[in-house]
Amino acid sequence: MGKIIAFANQKGGVGKTTTAVNLSASLAYRTRGRVLLVDSDPQGNATSGLGINKREVKHSVYDVVLGNCSAKEAVIRTKYKNLDVIPSSIDLAAAEIELVEMENRALRLKNALATIWQDYDYICIDCPPSLGLLTLNALAACSSILVPIQCEFYALEGLSQLMATVRTVKRLYNSYIDMEGVLLTMYDARLNLTMQVVEEVKKYFPQKVFKTVIPRNVRLSEAPSFGEPVIYYDFSSKGSQSYLALADEIIANNRTEG
Repeated sequence: MGKIIAFANQKGGVGKTTTAVNLSASLAYRTRGRVLLVDSDPQGNATSGLGINKREVKHSVYDVVLGNCSAKEAVIRTKYKNLDVIPSSIDLAAAEIELVEMENRALRLKNALATIWQDYDYICIDCPPSLGLLTLNALAACSSILVPIQCEFYALEGLSQLMATVRTVKRLYNSYIDMEGVLLTMYDARLNLTMQVVEEVKKYFPQKVFKTVIPRNVRLSEAPSFGEPVIYYDFSSKGSQSYLALADEIIANNRTEG
């Protein structure tokens, strides 16, 4: 029975897709069951980050939310251990407009994933960097939300808007949504600014900040251009070990909650 985690922050460049790809791969590496990554971002970087050409996919998240195919038909098995993906495609940008006219427009993804969620230990949804209908669908479908925050100036900008959206979704569509945690990315302990951001984030989200932090790491930056999660690109790198530690932390937290 799968836990569905939405990776959301409408502020771009915070390491959201990097985290969705690498945490999915790390969870799949650490667990015996399967993990599914759902690429709901029209940019499709999570899809290409797994070595899949989004221009060549037969079915995508676009087809799933519009009802052109089932979630199962859109799943692609990747070459990585226990990891599947429902890819993005160039059509997905149009879905925001097309969904406006549709019945149950906020629940399309939730209803589609309900047919396959028991096949996975974890389902990770990479949201677009906006608070439109694709993100709304992800929030309505998920068990919890993971918010990556970069350790830079203006880190908390826009978060009150995101949390207001989460509260609205909780009231209207998904009373079970919970905070999985806040992940500090691009972490550099040598900088005073990093430590200031950490303090601010801990004040804003008491008890919800992961112990694991994701450092700035060259290998982590290089891995997407090779279409590989960092644990397959360079297992011993700091980026790789950080995402494996985050996977371990999430698995342990969910074991405690269960």
